[in-house]
Amino acid sequence: MEYDVVVVGAGPAGLATACRLMQLAQENEKEITVCVVEKGSEVGAHILSGAVMDPIALTELFPDWKDRGAPLDVEVTDDQVLYMTGESGAVNIPLMFAPGFHNDGNYIISLGNLCRWMAEQAEGMGIEIYPGFAAAEVLYHDDGSVKGIATGDMGIAEDGSHKDSYMPGMELHAKYTVFAEGCRGHLGKQLIRKFNLDEGCDPQHYGIGFKEIWEIDPAKHQQGLVLHSTGWPAAKNTASGSYAYHADNNQVALGYVVPLSYDNPHLSPFDEFQQWKQHPKIREFLEGGTRVTYGARAMIKGGPNSRPKMSFPGGLLVGDDAGTLNFARIKGNHTALKSGSLAGETLYDALAGGDAG
Repeated sequence: MEYDVVVVGAGPAGLATACRLMQLAQENEKEITVCVVEKGSEVGAHILSGAVMDPIALTELFPDWKDRGAPLDVEVTDDQVLYMTGESGAVNIPLMFAPGFHNDGNYIISLGNLCRWMAEQAEGMGIEIYPGFAAAEVLYHDDGSVKGIATGDMGIAEDGSHKDSYMPGMELHAKYTVFAEGCRGHLGKQLIRKFNLDEGCDPQHYGIGFKEIWEIDPAKHQQGLVLHSTGWPAAKNTASGSYAYHADNNQVALGYVVPLSYDNPHLSPFDEFQQWKQHPKIREFLEGGTRVTYGARAMIKGGPNSRPKMSFPGGLLVGDDAGTLNFARIKGNHTALKSGSLAGETLYDALAGGDAG
């Protein structure tokens, strides 16, 4: 199958790339074909995030997002930063000493719901989205430039034989291929190595983030409250951080992040997360509640000095495939969106100018 652009990953970066490219194509009456492949069973199925979102990049992409019904419904009303001194003690940190934690004008969101909404906008513009198809291989031209991707075979039994449902993978060829797989995307890692995109960069830094969503007693729920904490129960010399975001429908998103540079081999990040929930400042609103869902994911947090070059012959890296997270603010959704929008503009200029990769 042939397209002008193939995007790997229907997260905020990949969808922003496709949407911005198609916006420009329609504004200038150019015919451009765009395809997005997503490994999840549906758009948003593999999204895991806090999330408090700065809407600046979304506003640039869709200035009328409110009229379009974007799922940004809970504006932040209160910011709190705590330093946990021990199992029961905590000190409030004035926001003047934590400027990155100011969230005026930001929203507590479900990033999965936002991606589903963005997919609806994309499909309305004629972009093809194929959930349930994981990109398994990068395809190359004879000159070494990227030709596209191949999806994985489906319906293979444990012993390698083909089931009745067997379906061979497809080759998707494009003038440009955009990789938006998220942190440590397996194809992105291959491309960084092949094209030496990280030459001259600092080593990348990673963390692991745990998340749970709880439904709590309405009397304890404070919609719009954003609470961040550090300190206990983090191990010595480990700068762990945590959060509790009071969303709508009496739900609270809890998260605990541990940098993977910790030097104690016996440290259990998951157990630290469970300990943190027992602190009185956290336990007080969880008691009597119900955990609805949970998950974990890797985080890329090296910052600009660790970010690889984002372009290579035949394609681009966007979002956390390239490490666009702003770790100082603990926010990456708007930077992923912005990187995708910039990628869309870059691709349009190249395609409109007749450049075929």
